[in-house]
Amino acid sequence: MPRAALQAFFTQLGEKPYRAAQVMKWIYRAGIDDFDGMTDIAKTLRAGLRDVAEIRAPAFDEGRLSADGVVKWLAATRRGQAVETVLIPQERRNTLCISSQVGCALDCSFCATGKQGFDGDLHRAEIVGQVWRAARELARRGDQRGITNVVFMGMGEPLLNFDAAMDAANVLTDDWAFGLSRRRVTISTAGVVPRIYDMAGRTAVTLAVSLHAANDALRDRLVPLNRRYPLAELFASCRHYLASLGERRAVTFEYTLIDRVNDHVDQAVELARLLEREMPRASASRRGQPSALGAQDGDSSSCKINLIPFNPYAGDPHGYRRPAPARVARFQAALVKAGFTTMVRTTRGDQIAAACGQLTGDFLDRTRRRQRYLAKAAVA
Repeated sequence: MPRAALQAFFTQLGEKPYRAAQVMKWIYRAGIDDFDGMTDIAKTLRAGLRDVAEIRAPAFDEGRLSADGVVKWLAATRRGQAVETVLIPQERRNTLCISSQVGCALDCSFCATGKQGFDGDLHRAEIVGQVWRAARELARRGDQRGITNVVFMGMGEPLLNFDAAMDAANVLTDDWAFGLSRRRVTISTAGVVPRIYDMAGRTAVTLAVSLHAANDALRDRLVPLNRRYPLAELFASCRHYLASLGERRAVTFEYTLIDRVNDHVDQAVELARLLEREMPRASASRRGQPSALGAQDGDSSSCKINLIPFNPYAGDPHGYRRPAPARVARFQAALVKAGFTTMVRTTRGDQIAAACGQLTGDFLDRTRRRQRYLAKAAVA
């Protein structure tokens, strides 16, 4: 439970709200999942808690380790399904990529998860529990860094499981819990516009938007959700959320580069023009002064761009390919020349199908989307 809900829970039990702080610190800082281990709480209350509550995180399998150090776990859900959680270690940080749904209700054309279909939302405990379980695993291994960054970029669309995602994000950033900086927790969305508006006031974590195209015609093909929420509406919601965060914050736009589909230099120029129009920087008359969006003249602090070379996956019905490094470099150079902070995401974990767009999990598909794709592949 997030802090306010846990305080209300203890009030209903006839206890003081400060009990919430005690319990959260035991769970998240000490990694305790047994009320009997909470030694500064009276034995009578511990016994009472055992009768009405539980501390249960998803069970992880042994995990798969790639040559570059990435670890992928299958996390069991309450209904006997399994989603995937990915740990991406770096020199000074451990980034955990977590899932928010069992499969994905969307069907972005370049993503393996969507091709598996959908079987419902994860409970907030199953979302937070992935981080809790991974943190315990790191502690067991003696990794003193713990989890430093969390990205909602695993299976599912977080904003279609809105309340659970917001509650989970607020637990991750709560000082009584994981205490992560709001800048180090990122919620990635394909563009669920009404929920982006709703994020303002509910959380202050970093927003990442899966963009992948600079015009509606192409984005309709790559991200079908665009047909419902086109680019103009999407950017308006991004500006609204960004304005709620204060100065020196940015929206990250993710752009999966697919060979000969959206990786031409003229498409990079089109993207730069789109962002210049929709995510404006400070004007020359206010040189060096922050704009309402927190931007600085001469940079792009209202937005950043992450380029993601396409990660192939088995059963891709479109036959997409990863661009050659030279094409990626040219695309990035065009954006940098236009003044945008642009990073190319290093491919990690593809050896174990743990890279961006490759997660599949293990679950029953109640949409039958997986069956339809398999049938098409058999015919082809």
